Amino acid sequence: MRILLAADGSPFTRVAARHLASHLHWFAHEPEIHILHVHAPLPYPGAGAAIARDSVENFHREESEAALAVAEQVLLAAGVPHRSSWRVGDAPERIAAYVAEHSIDLVVMGTRGHGALAGLALGSVVTKCIAALAIPVMVVRAAPAARPATLREHEPDAAAR
Repeated sequence: MRILLAADGSPFTRVAARHLASHLHWFAHEPEIHILHVHAPLPYPGAGAAIARDSVENFHREESEAALAVAEQVLLAAGVPHRSSWRVGDAPERIAAYVAEHSIDLVVMGTRGHGALAGLALGSVVTKCIAALAIPVMVVRAAPAARPATLREHEPDAAAR
């Protein structure tokens, strides 16, 4: 089995990586783990702008490596072998292409957990991947107490629920 962990470098990537690492016993055989980060393209001047193009490519690489490191650290600490890659483009499209190219069986993604209405309005990557992929997508949502403090501050308190 081949599993793709889609990583955006957020705390939710860390939650998904921890969930994956702690549930590998679910599988009869040790799965092959792939981590993928997709960086949105940055516009830069066209032909003849090699310096700008190199700068943008370096930026994409550095940002992608930082995003991948979030999941890599969790998997390394758990002793889980993996391979990491990054792409530039539309995240759902690049994830779908990677899934096809590497015969991925399951995609694991962390989510902020905005809810269905906010996800629909915001057009979340998770929602688009669920719609576009013909394989299972496991969406890992952090428990409210485990969410980063910056997000908990904006949630209604328990008395208001």
